[in-house]
Amino acid sequence: MSRFVSGITTSLCLLASPAALAATDDAGGASAMADEVVVTAARRDLIGSAVTSSQGVVVKEELELLPAYRVGQMLETVPGLVVTSHSGEGKANQYLLRGFNLDHGTDMATSVDGMPVNMRTHAHGQGYTDLNFIIPELASGIGYTKGPYYAAQGDFAAVGSVQMGYVDQLEDQVALTAGTLGYQRAFAAGGADVGNGHLLAAGELAHYDGPWDHPDNLRKGNAVLRYAQGDRQDGFTVMAMYYRALWRATNDQPARAITEGLIGRYGTLDPTDGGQARRMSLSGTYATPVEKGWLAGGEVTANAYVINNQLTLWNNFTHFLDNPVDGDQHAQDENRMVAGGAVSYSRPLRLLGLEHEIVTGLDTRFDDVHVDLQATRARVPLAMVNSDNVREAGGGAYIQATSHWTPWLRTVVGVREDYLTATDHGTNAGVVAARLFQPKGSAIATLWQGTEVYVSAGRGFHSDDVRGVTPKGAAGGSAPLLAKADGEEVGIRSTILPNLTATLTAFQIDFVSELTYDPDVGQTEAGRPSRRRGLELNTTYAPWDWLEFYGSVAFSHARYTDSDPAGNFIPDAPKLIGSLALYLKDLGPWSGGVEYRYFGAHPLIEDNSVRADGSSEWNLTANYTLAGGLRFGIGLYNVFDSKDDAADYYYTDRLPGEPAEGVSDRHVHPLEPRSVRFTVAKVF
Repeated sequence: MSRFVSGITTSLCLLASPAALAATDDAGGASAMADEVVVTAARRDLIGSAVTSSQGVVVKEELELLPAYRVGQMLETVPGLVVTSHSGEGKANQYLLRGFNLDHGTDMATSVDGMPVNMRTHAHGQGYTDLNFIIPELASGIGYTKGPYYAAQGDFAAVGSVQMGYVDQLEDQVALTAGTLGYQRAFAAGGADVGNGHLLAAGELAHYDGPWDHPDNLRKGNAVLRYAQGDRQDGFTVMAMYYRALWRATNDQPARAITEGLIGRYGTLDPTDGGQARRMSLSGTYATPVEKGWLAGGEVTANAYVINNQLTLWNNFTHFLDNPVDGDQHAQDENRMVAGGAVSYSRPLRLLGLEHEIVTGLDTRFDDVHVDLQATRARVPLAMVNSDNVREAGGGAYIQATSHWTPWLRTVVGVREDYLTATDHGTNAGVVAARLFQPKGSAIATLWQGTEVYVSAGRGFHSDDVRGVTPKGAAGGSAPLLAKADGEEVGIRSTILPNLTATLTAFQIDFVSELTYDPDVGQTEAGRPSRRRGLELNTTYAPWDWLEFYGSVAFSHARYTDSDPAGNFIPDAPKLIGSLALYLKDLGPWSGGVEYRYFGAHPLIEDNSVRADGSSEWNLTANYTLAGGLRFGIGLYNVFDSKDDAADYYYTDRLPGEPAEGVSDRHVHPLEPRSVRFTVAKVF
């Protein structure tokens, strides 16, 4: 913690400014917030529109200036969110928010241009959120929420949600990047007016080895074709996307293997671990004002999508614990089709002499997935462990009303109901269904100009892996299909000084069943009931148009709430998460960003007898743009060459010659050492 305090002390003197918040009065309208508000609103322009103190937007400019080592770290512009990794670069990242280790995306609903990214009943982890298909230059901005207070947000959104928009137009450009640790990337984009709209095409190719003794050899390609006509209030878009990646992976390794010299700090006991992924999607959005009929005066927005995801992960976490001859490597496979969409209607309304805004909508989603687990040796199949064909169908309907009672008091009240049914034909055969009613509400009082207080309460949920819910599933189907979460928070947002904004939020959230990661099998599973209480401070200070300071820190107290004798500490739940950033914007030809990211010490087992130290690092980027559109950039990552670990776990595995019952040990995945990347880009 001392490392964080020393960093934050030097900056909070300048920064007392809140982290981005906010949204619109129809908050929770995911794609509207991401695609429209994010492009035009600044972090500090949220008084009078936000539903809670922990809701906000991130503009495109901040995404471009953040020194992100990997594409998933673009999400670190969301206050209190840290993105890290414990495996190869082709795999979904790990996300930490408000004292939650969200593994690969549990309880943080993420969407891109209205398409959900979280995957249900996934081969590796419930809510798996792989962002490697995103091309960073195409992101238009981010809208985010925290807590279960937004009626339009459904599955996985109880802790938080992130909605990323994509641009409709981009200047013709190319960019080439090369750096240490075997990093290369090429990007190109171009567009043309077609008919009454605009056609945009973009693609990237990337390669990365990393510092690993057995290089990742990541090979990744992305392509996007997008047609847009009209604007976000009256128009439509159609987008096709393709993504393909192959890689090797150095997973978390037993600490004793490193200290005993069996492998180096960047080594692996099974160099055949790795993965391959493919994603294809077709999606569209539509918005129109309603000018006739009984719906006149409102606006309709809609989106639809179809996605194909294919993934294979080869992981050997326990080495020779279960199979002392061939080892414990497994292949986790899935082939998935997802189809769905959403529609909403919003309009202002004057009733009983008061001004209101009404938003009502529904969303639906269907998943058809084949998922299996095979025992393998050096990626060669040995035996099928289990195989499931799962179909999940469901959706939610909601209504939300924002009412302005006085010039200084407004309320946002909503209800949502979700229904989900699933059928499993396979190892864990069965049929299950559940529904959940979710009330939500906020009261917002303007104390004086530039200062608002928020009080919020609501219910949300995450769905659980169907294989643990069916009668033949884990523990005879003991997991709830829809695990509810109840939350409350109180917060304040204030423009303390010109160009200085701050938010302070106290929160509590209770889960009836927390999703936890079981490293023994490389899978998330439904766990014990839990509670988190915490405090979050965010600050944004922009003394000049060309300079912005930003800081965020979240303290949390995380405990299981049952009486299990194993203990009530929640493994991998950090008590402190924080970040500091500086953005340099168009200072003549110069632009860039500096970021400090930190997550604190945390327990690794329930009785708190084994702990991890946490992690911190500094990253920076700098760009110089010539008048003709030629740009030179440099990125420096892990500037001070921190030797911290990016991820830590504690579990039992077995190395050759050890007792049959194995050895319980810390398993670590180190931060990448200092590295540098150089970019040359040209806008035409």
